[in-house]
Amino acid sequence: MRTIDVSALIDGAHFNAFHARVLFWCALIIIFDGYDLVIYGVVLPSLMAEWGLNSLQAGALGSSCALVGMMLGALFFGSLSDRIGRRKTIMMCVTLFSGVTAINGLAQSPEAFALCRFVAGLGIGGVMPNVVALMNEYAPKKSRSTLVALMFSGYSLGGVLSAGLGMVLIPQWGWQAVFYVALIPLLALPFLIRQLPESLDFLLRTGQTVKAQILLTQAVPSYVPSATDQLNHIVAKGTNASIAQLFQEGRKLSTFMLWLAFFCCLLMVYALSSWLPKLMSAAGYGLNSSLAFLVALNLGAIIGAVAGGWLGDRIGIAKVLFVFFSCGALALSLLALKAPLPVLYLLIAVAGACTIGTQILANACTVQYYPPQIRATGLGWAMGVGRTGAIIGPLLGGALHASSLPLQASFLIFAIPGLVGAIAILVFLIQNARNRSGSLRHSYHTT
Repeated sequence: MRTIDVSALIDGAHFNAFHARVLFWCALIIIFDGYDLVIYGVVLPSLMAEWGLNSLQAGALGSSCALVGMMLGALFFGSLSDRIGRRKTIMMCVTLFSGVTAINGLAQSPEAFALCRFVAGLGIGGVMPNVVALMNEYAPKKSRSTLVALMFSGYSLGGVLSAGLGMVLIPQWGWQAVFYVALIPLLALPFLIRQLPESLDFLLRTGQTVKAQILLTQAVPSYVPSATDQLNHIVAKGTNASIAQLFQEGRKLSTFMLWLAFFCCLLMVYALSSWLPKLMSAAGYGLNSSLAFLVALNLGAIIGAVAGGWLGDRIGIAKVLFVFFSCGALALSLLALKAPLPVLYLLIAVAGACTIGTQILANACTVQYYPPQIRATGLGWAMGVGRTGAIIGPLLGGALHASSLPLQASFLIFAIPGLVGAIAILVFLIQNARNRSGSLRHSYHTT
């Protein structure tokens, strides 16, 4: 009988066609997840004009429907997947957000629009922690942060797609047209069902050893399975995930700091994504120019996420997070200064890299911090608690727009959460260093 260390095998694997397949499908899901999410900022000027919404009403509509749904979806589906499996949960979430977002295009009133956004938000919030956890589980250790960041940069690609299609479709066919594009993931669902693997951790916890061996041979082609193999994993068979585990084994302060960082980051992300086109439009830029700023924001996020993931694999993802939070606060502060248009685009791209890009890296940091059996639960709760920041963001943007403050003042206010987030990650780094030092001392004394 051989004892196989599954985690060590996957950690030492080389990137192959199996990893590419997981990356492709997870990234595709995130692309349309991001598309569905950014779509509100794209259609906001049209909705305000058609339904006669004022700034505060528009901010409430953006925060009280999709984002509340996302908060609840992240909390519920993140924990659920640790019990029923990532694959089933992801399929449920894709069906929910894709189908209902398409139906959203038929809304005839703010109330119907809000209901559709809430239900779609459940799926959007639920799918994120699960695809991140799945990609992290199968990615080789030496490229883990890069692959997770590359996959999650699909969120920003979806934002670019949403803004780009908005520039083309809205003038021709109205705001409804951009919602119908969201049907594509639903049409791809049969292929997704065949191609997306289940979590190895879940299979081993539930005693599905043969299925786990088949997937392991795909992830690590050098592994030759045997009927007598004992697959050894960090998590023992039958172990159940529990929210209380997020605060055990010295994780309490670190968990709270991650939650605070998520809150700050998501506040900045959703304030900018929801209100950047409208704020720039109010500053005198046309609709297409205002949407072009949204494109710059998301393009910057893609570059920032991939570069940050690459750097995180070399110096540590939490250290990169601290730098990104600090740079995000600085970039948003500099936007308060009057600058030429090319400099403005550059600063907005940097802001995208250090807000949306920071959120992508925070996801990667969180799934790497928690052990496998509570990985989706940990990320789900961090995203769920952080969604309160996402809810406040559009409301804050609406209040700033309604107050008729100068554009520069709005960017200065948006920069404050970046500074708080940097402090939270600094505390997280210090606490983890202390925990590691304590573990080493304990190991020394027991030996």
